[in-house]
Amino acid sequence: MKELATLLLKSLSATPENVVVTEEITDNRVYLSTKVDAADKGKIIGKDGCIIKAVRTVLSAAGTNQDKKVTLKLEDE
Repeated sequence: MKELATLLLKSLSATPENVVVTEEITDNRVYLSTKVDAADKGKIIGKDGCIIKAVRTVLSAAGTNQDKKVTLKLEDE
């Protein structure tokens, strides 16, 4: 999941080298926490949060194939 989230977020970011994704796995849950450059934050969130919601939907669909529930959080710096 971490690799997929990293790929998606780096492709959306103007400074992909500043995208950091951390992963914590428990029984059937995957918690992903990401930090992006402050200039890219609005681009990642999108208008009314539509971009970050789409990324979460893709990750959730990928997690369903592995019987895992995926949570993505965008951290403040």
